[in-house]
Amino acid sequence: MDFTGKHIVITGASSGIGAATARAIAARGGAVTLMARRAERLEALAGELGEGAGWFAVDVSDGAAQAAALDAAVKAGGPMDGLFLNAGTGGSFAAVEDYGDDAFAQVLNVNLTAPYRAIAQVLPAMKARGRGAILVTGSLASERGMANNVAYVASKHAVLGLARAVALEAAPHGVRCNCVVPGFIDTEMFAALPPDALEQIAARVPQGRTGSADELAAVAAFLLSDAASHVTGQSLAVDGGVLGTLSV
Repeated sequence: MDFTGKHIVITGASSGIGAATARAIAARGGAVTLMARRAERLEALAGELGEGAGWFAVDVSDGAAQAAALDAAVKAGGPMDGLFLNAGTGGSFAAVEDYGDDAFAQVLNVNLTAPYRAIAQVLPAMKARGRGAILVTGSLASERGMANNVAYVASKHAVLGLARAVALEAAPHGVRCNCVVPGFIDTEMFAALPPDALEQIAARVPQGRTGSADELAAVAAFLLSDAASHVTGQSLAVDGGVLGTLSV
């Protein structure tokens, strides 16, 4: 997985999976543009990654702001060889009848509409160059249902469909699109849970443990790299075997 001479843009890059993937790509020679809401985190990470790393503070739920940031990323870092659409939100927990239109729309805007807009913006240039890789972050909820979280499940089912549809349209032009599916991955959200809750989560994983952001990042980097040149339209889970079970 050699990213020398490649420019990869990552949303949701200020921590967790996004930051780990940025480190994995930079370590393999890639130039990375980081996007997220927290400017101070992005600045610190870009400084850690060194020359070739840029950043833009942006809320992807703002379509105009996201579009401007993507344009600026190309102007600053050169043509985009890869785009990792990792920004997302979990939404709230409520029964379907209590969820509310506004809350539902907010989750879909971040998890589905923002990736759709980004892909529609960058895909023409990738097609014209005859190469490029797009990766979206799905979820176990891309493949499984979940009670009391209707917006998140709907959005993550849909983003997998988005990736598959884009893959078929882009394949004749040398552009790939895939979906990476995190299982229970150690992130800031998990770190905030009490130890007994973490133990209960780990016990539900066939491997008996949660995954690390670095383990997910290794797969994300693979899918964005030329090593995955014949992989497109796929959903690849990094979940310790969860999706291989009848239930969790």
